[in-house]
Amino acid sequence: MSVLLVGMSHRSAPVALLERLSMDAEVQNGTAGALIAKPSLSEAMIISTCNRLEVYTVTNAFHAGVEDVLRVLADVSGVDAAELRRYLYVRYSDAAAEHIFTVASGLDSMVVGEQQIIGQVRSAYVDAVERGTVGPSLHSLAQAALHTGKRVHSETGIDDSGASMVTVALEEAMERMLVDDLRGKTALVLGAGAMSSLAATHLGKKGIDKLVLANRTRDRAERLAEHSREAGVPAEVVDFADRASVLDRVDLVVSATASDEFTITPADIPGPLVLADLSLPRDIDDAVTDIDGVHLVNIESLHEKMRGSDDEDSRALRRAEEIVAEEVDTFGSEQRVREVAPAVTRLRRNAAEISGQELQRLRTRLPKMSEDDFDQVSRMVKRVVDKLLHQPTVKIKELAAASETVSVEEAVTELFGLESPSVAVDAQKLPLPEELHGKEK
Repeated sequence: MSVLLVGMSHRSAPVALLERLSMDAEVQNGTAGALIAKPSLSEAMIISTCNRLEVYTVTNAFHAGVEDVLRVLADVSGVDAAELRRYLYVRYSDAAAEHIFTVASGLDSMVVGEQQIIGQVRSAYVDAVERGTVGPSLHSLAQAALHTGKRVHSETGIDDSGASMVTVALEEAMERMLVDDLRGKTALVLGAGAMSSLAATHLGKKGIDKLVLANRTRDRAERLAEHSREAGVPAEVVDFADRASVLDRVDLVVSATASDEFTITPADIPGPLVLADLSLPRDIDDAVTDIDGVHLVNIESLHEKMRGSDDEDSRALRRAEEIVAEEVDTFGSEQRVREVAPAVTRLRRNAAEISGQELQRLRTRLPKMSEDDFDQVSRMVKRVVDKLLHQPTVKIKELAAASETVSVEEAVTELFGLESPSVAVDAQKLPLPEELHGKEK
């Protein structure tokens, strides 16, 4: 039995599809029930947010588990299974653990380091517990994920990395514009979410002369514009459909919408322009850089730049990734030890039963043996059995924790504490390569 994750997020699927799969509490309840009713699945937990839908289950068969989850999602959402396959990702066993640890730490979010997701993971776990769809495996996984998220936020400065991403993007954009600040410049900001709001704030700090804002929901753009004006930065709002019409009067575009389609394409570009794409999937078509005078900064290059540098934010990101790796190793070892525990128990139980049967035969054959003598023999047999099983018991757990592949000979040697055979041969006595090949013929 292993943990299976089947999911999709802003990194793999368009927003419209994520919206179709979004589940309220009632839908999640029915979906979780349908999942554990499948023969291959025994536990279920669902994380459903505006940016992701992830189904964590415990399965007794990988391929059957994936198909069962896929069928349930297709039934619940009304989306054809073939379409779902195009955007879903699958993680299994340690890979599933690594993914949820990364998610809970805020490292898979659009705004790296954001703390809201750890609360959403906690809520998903609590809801699943209340539904009765969580068992020991998902309980351990969720608790370890929450522990990892807390470690990352408390032991690193990752909380500031989202803002740093915007800062790095704008600094790189200004390098392309050959300016030290944005005085006298106008910027178009597409989107009104967390990343767009951060961008608008930093543009104001860099001295931007004016902001033009556009969002699918105009009310959210209006609220962002009001905040900008309150901060002393003039701002106007245009309809999202009219965004291309203002490109001829702006110097910089920042897009962070995670749109289903490109927000800016080569056909929209009127002339030289600098663009910053802060979305995954990408908002801006890479082909815009084929136009002379057009420069594009995107989130992938920003991630690489931050990881490759040695500033405080880069160190925080690398340390966060190290913590996730440490916790995945610890969790995997603990799970493997837990999985072999029943086998160890059976081993000791079988040994006790066999020794008990043999002692009973002894008593039958030697009816005149005194109780004291029989007790002495019984204690001796128990000591022998305990000593014989002590080394295998310890080594089984150690080998399980290490998750290393060992040969049969190595396993026997390790389990029973035997000395490996030593070989001492003079090098001159070893056969030459051509002699070996000759024998093979």
